[in-house]
Amino acid sequence: MTVYPKVSIEFCTACKWNLRASWYLQELLSTFGMDLGEVALIPRTGGIFTVTVQKAENEKEVLIWDRKREGGFPGKFFFFFFVSWIFY
Repeated sequence: MTVYPKVSIEFCTACKWNLRASWYLQELLSTFGMDLGEVALIPRTGGIFTVTVQKAENEKEVLIWDRKREGGFPGKFFFFFFVSWIFY
């Protein structure tokens, strides 16, 4: 059985980051398509913008991007990191 990763994007609705989160979702689906099992948008408050990945159902979610920790939003290199971390 093939296992596909689950990606979750938590974002602050009070900060109006809805479009930014949906853009990342669209980019992930356009780039990786059927290689992803799920991409979830999770609305929150408090300035949060995080991206987590769960490689398999029995594995723990891993934080791969935190706007507060990284000092901003993911750029184009995020996708190169993402593909190398998930698929290799």
